[in-house]
Amino acid sequence: MTEVLDRTTSSPEIPKPNLRVVLPGLMLAILLAMLDNMIIGTAMPRIVGELGGLDKLSWVVTAYVLGTTISTPIWGKLGDLYGRKTIFLVSIIIFLVGSALSGAAGEIDPASGMNQLIAFRALQGLGAGGLMVGAMAIIGDLVPPRERGKYQGMMAAIMAVAMIAGPLVGGLITDHADWRWAFYVNLPIGGIALFVLATTLHLPKYRTEHRIDWIGAALLSLGVTALVLITTWGGNKYAWDSPEILGMGVAGVVLLGIFLWTQTRVAEPILPLGIFRNRNFSLVSVIGFMVGFAMFGAISFLPLYIQTVQGASATNSGLLLLPMMLGMMVTSIVAGRTITKTGRYRIFPILGGVTLALAMVLLTRLDVDTSITESSIYMVVLGVGMGFLMQTTMLIAQNSVEQKDLGVSSSTATFVRSIGGSFGVSIFGAVFVDRLKDDLGSVMPAGAPGGNMEFNVGGLQPDKLDLLPAPMKEAVLHGIAYATSGLFWWALGFAILVPIAAWFIKEVPLRGGEPTAEGAEARPLVAVE
Repeated sequence: MTEVLDRTTSSPEIPKPNLRVVLPGLMLAILLAMLDNMIIGTAMPRIVGELGGLDKLSWVVTAYVLGTTISTPIWGKLGDLYGRKTIFLVSIIIFLVGSALSGAAGEIDPASGMNQLIAFRALQGLGAGGLMVGAMAIIGDLVPPRERGKYQGMMAAIMAVAMIAGPLVGGLITDHADWRWAFYVNLPIGGIALFVLATTLHLPKYRTEHRIDWIGAALLSLGVTALVLITTWGGNKYAWDSPEILGMGVAGVVLLGIFLWTQTRVAEPILPLGIFRNRNFSLVSVIGFMVGFAMFGAISFLPLYIQTVQGASATNSGLLLLPMMLGMMVTSIVAGRTITKTGRYRIFPILGGVTLALAMVLLTRLDVDTSITESSIYMVVLGVGMGFLMQTTMLIAQNSVEQKDLGVSSSTATFVRSIGGSFGVSIFGAVFVDRLKDDLGSVMPAGAPGGNMEFNVGGLQPDKLDLLPAPMKEAVLHGIAYATSGLFWWALGFAILVPIAAWFIKEVPLRGGEPTAEGAEARPLVAVE
């Protein structure tokens, strides 16, 4: 029987025992999303070594991030319209299908293995777009913002576990098994998450008209894709002033312009522009973009540096990322508990931005002589900055909108961070390859095939470096260190904008049992989904 309820609180009051039953399933979904990125990052040198295509390395990450980026606002809106549980489960299934196909890339046709992997990673990313935003929005439904800080600490702990276990599992798989298990390992975890959530998650369902702006979704997807292609191909596959790059630039701007125009005229926009009238929401959106660009773009190449320049095995390279994860976990838990106790949060994105910028400055110092202890200290600082920023900005975004827009606020906050990551990974991938080519050309011993990228692919495989003549190996290591450290100079330019934007955040009381938002009316709910 369907019961119509009237609520005046920001979130439905869910019995505590039910909440304790539901949370493990949500934590598993977050674990699934976080594990994938960390495992694949550690396995990338081996994947590139087997499938070839160093110049396409960034696309393995870019395709995933792009799929996540273009689908995130769609998942958020679908959850608002058709119920978060069903949409959340569908996103998990798509993610698992993409994982299975990614693991099988190149099995039938090895020559096109890298292209297959990129395509399947895009599909995997489409599903991943619904994982984090779905979990965040569901927690937003179950827990009022004032109480969300302590759960933020719990989520941060799960993320830290994933970030610690991911590189370790990825390293163990890379060292002792086929790299394909870096993708297959998602299947049992995802299966458990599906079962737990399908049997335990029961959400009140908001009554709303079932409409979705598919034209807007297509315009947004095509516009973002065009801009990401510019950052990926510009100066690499095509010259910056080539007709291809200029044409994609015009297409991207026009498509996104039309998208913004349509969002003011449709009944159920993918991206309601009205939420940007809230200053705090706009500021955390800017912060999310900068953090995504600086953080995801730059740290994607740290495992390669650790395995090649510092000579760590894939397993040990995962362990060497442990300081960053511990820094993130500790600061996230401290920030979450402090917010729950005091209700104050403005200081944390400011501290996070300053710390993130400091970390980027330190990481520019990476070279062939950097010790593991020194790089670990740098990564602790990076983790501290991430811990202050990641969940706090999501909390501010959710607290800035009415309950009816909770899903779209979560998806938009995730979207801008993802699009920043998309641009960061694409641009940094092109910068990395260009700097590596330039450095190899300048320091490679006379007569060495420094300009031959196929040689460089082989040379970048950690287990083949020792087979190179000593002068050539030294040149390759120098090139990787030079290319990696240069990425963080680019990241610094964006990181320093984070504390500046955070300074203008206004301290607005977090909602608890009071009305959803000032002047907001309660919406009828239909229980239970």
